Amino acid sequence: MDAQLKRGLLDVCVLATIKDGESYGYKMIKDMAPYFAMSESTLYTILKRLESARLLTVRTAEHDGRLRKYYQITAAGRARLAEFKNEWEGVMSIYRFVTGEEQK
Repeated sequence: MDAQLKRGLLDVCVLATIKDGESYGYKMIKDMAPYFAMSESTLYTILKRLESARLLTVRTAEHDGRLRKYYQITAAGRARLAEFKNEWEGVMSIYRFVTGEEQK
């Protein structure tokens, strides 16, 4: 798969994981596990990129005596998810054409 396409897909997958409420890294990995595997190093790279782009915010809180980072989607992150849904319809149309599934 094209690296840029995969990067974009992983970004929106992380945003989708927190669209209904804040979460932390380990839980995000568990939530995505039924669909695909993501390493911690990949996740934290994505989280930093999304935070820099202001698509999510982060707060730190103590949990069981340790500090844990909680991530929450922003309005810009929700807009990116909506953009992705619109873009994906076009990608699926191309997919159906390439695979011969396009109705004529």
